[in-house]
Amino acid sequence: MVPKKYCFCTDMAAAGWRLDQYLAAQMDGLSRGQLRKVIDLGGVHVDGRRIRQCSFALAPETKIEVFLDGRALEPFELKEAHILFRDPYLIVLNKPAGVETQPTPARYRGTLYQALQQFLHNPFRPRDRAELGMVQRLDRDTSGVMVFSTHKRSHRNLSLAFAGRGAEKTYLALVAGVLADKSGEIRSYLARNRASNRVRSVAKGGKEAITRYRVLEEFPAASLLEIELLTGRSHQIRAHFSEAGHALLGDVRYGGAARIGSVAVARQMLHAVRLSLPHPVTAEPLVFESPLPEDFLTVLTHLRDKDCDFSATAPC
Repeated sequence: MVPKKYCFCTDMAAAGWRLDQYLAAQMDGLSRGQLRKVIDLGGVHVDGRRIRQCSFALAPETKIEVFLDGRALEPFELKEAHILFRDPYLIVLNKPAGVETQPTPARYRGTLYQALQQFLHNPFRPRDRAELGMVQRLDRDTSGVMVFSTHKRSHRNLSLAFAGRGAEKTYLALVAGVLADKSGEIRSYLARNRASNRVRSVAKGGKEAITRYRVLEEFPAASLLEIELLTGRSHQIRAHFSEAGHALLGDVRYGGAARIGSVAVARQMLHAVRLSLPHPVTAEPLVFESPLPEDFLTVLTHLRDKDCDFSATAPC
């Protein structure tokens, strides 16, 4: 389902209607039960304010916006299995693909930030909220290691580690084609193109982006890369390798193939495999690693087993 936005403005007849009742009467494509889930996720905004109460009473001349991101209506929940490390100052997660890092217009509940707040919630002290600090972001469909600060003593130093390149961020990626150089560095200035909503290299006005890579394994029409980010720009890896003619497999937005033979590649093959940084309070060196997720392993195994091209119809 493609992301969609619906807008409504209530009239006098809608005064006093419940929010879910009104939307069910206006939207034929979703049942009232589905709309209640959309409201609970945080995808409905009334006069510019996110409303997550199905029974919210409407008034005349109220503007209602409904955002649908095309993804499952069941919210993501953080489990102990997602936790790689935890102490009073930090929590390190193994982020699954398909989970938004932070709230979007279409959802608040089920984002990694909200799920972590819920996970750290103390039912015996309901007014206490974890002091989460987010110093890095992974794209929705990127998996792997991600760290949050959970104490005011750790916020600043953790931010400085990322801003000053004290944190070493290593990724694994599957890209199309065979690279001419088996290791190298890509430098450019990146900026977002508002028309396409894609990041691209620009001659001026962008932010410096530095990406180092090393080829780990080659296949007839693809390569497995180890990538180190010296900067942390939005979509940096995706944009750099797309512009180099080696788009990430599954990254349709940046020109990547959606299939490899008989195997569908449902998301960009990018995984944050390792994060090294000093502890923000004790300065102890820390290294966290995340195993490759199943979908990445499936594509990698297929590449190792077959000679594949990336056309939608070609058999492997």
